[in-house]
Amino acid sequence: MNNIRILTSTSLFDGHDASINIMRRVLQEQGVEIIHFGHNRSALEIVTAAIEEDVQGIAITSYQGGHIEFFTYVRKLLNDAGYKHIIIVGGGGGTILPKEAAALEKIGISKIFLPADGLRLGIEGMIKEVVRFCNYELKSFPKNKLPKLNFSKKIDPRYLSRAITLLQNGPIKKGVKKSKKDIPVIGLTGTGGAGKSTVCDRIVQYFLLANPQKTIAVISVDPTKRKTGGALLGDRIRMNAIDHPNVFMRSLATRSDKNSIANSMDAVIELCIAAGFDSIIIETAGVGQNDATIIDFVSIPMYVMTPEFGAPTQLEKINMIDYAKIIAINKFDRTGGLDAVRDVRKQFRRSHHQWSDEINSMPIFGTIASHFNDPGMQAM
Repeated sequence: MNNIRILTSTSLFDGHDASINIMRRVLQEQGVEIIHFGHNRSALEIVTAAIEEDVQGIAITSYQGGHIEFFTYVRKLLNDAGYKHIIIVGGGGGTILPKEAAALEKIGISKIFLPADGLRLGIEGMIKEVVRFCNYELKSFPKNKLPKLNFSKKIDPRYLSRAITLLQNGPIKKGVKKSKKDIPVIGLTGTGGAGKSTVCDRIVQYFLLANPQKTIAVISVDPTKRKTGGALLGDRIRMNAIDHPNVFMRSLATRSDKNSIANSMDAVIELCIAAGFDSIIIETAGVGQNDATIIDFVSIPMYVMTPEFGAPTQLEKINMIDYAKIIAINKFDRTGGLDAVRDVRKQFRRSHHQWSDEINSMPIFGTIASHFNDPGMQAM
């Protein structure tokens, strides 16, 4: 089976995500890498994400009654961008009539699953059909053959996204040359659930406010499941600031249970530099105390943690405290937030041998990234 990537979402004005959540979980068990986009997403958001993520398929549920217009518009936007190859499947229970499903399939929607299909095939049967639709190889685009991009992006994401796909899948791994251009590469790492994606989103937001003419690429990594080979690439759902002409985002799976970054990360960074981006953020999968892999790839390593790290002696075991240039104690409003900042500042000063510096000058910040205009995020 090819490395299959599928974007899952509900349609605009639709908060019914129970069924798409079930479908994405079963797809993951089949070894698929899922870029989960959540609910209430516009056609343009879905198409932009599908192109940047370079997926083979899009799975959409629509229970809001506007399925004819919505699926039609998604198909049109993809076709206009030169992405007729992307498979679209969907469902909506009893809100989509059989005659409407037939009409949508005539205009290029690969399959609209009806209640009768569920009774006949079951969930696993429907999922296997989706996997079969999407099991095809992605190849290089012909040069200068793509139509003009039909949405606003300062740097066309299509060639970059396909180059990353081919790099991850193997064929052009040796063909990426090291760039002489020196740009800031920020590395965000930390424990799982610390809020790295939300911190990343705020950094992108402030970057765009401070540098309205500059571009930034976000490469976000999530773990591949050892048992199934599937992955939930769920960081995009936390990102609000990336819906901007100056931003490119790509989610990658580690494709290994031993790494916190994706394979060929150095080459992915070089591809982003070659494409013309002015800055890059790399967000790793959740890490433990020992992992400091990110420092080999970035110029500004950052560590994101929460106040719940146990006794202060546990801080002596965290490798990233030795290497991080900035540390965020995120979810700072939780119990023990102030004590955590004090203890981490002390450990940072010990690790970096900054004995003559004031303890309060250590680059440790209590942040609540989920809050708009959070003073801790702004200070950081």
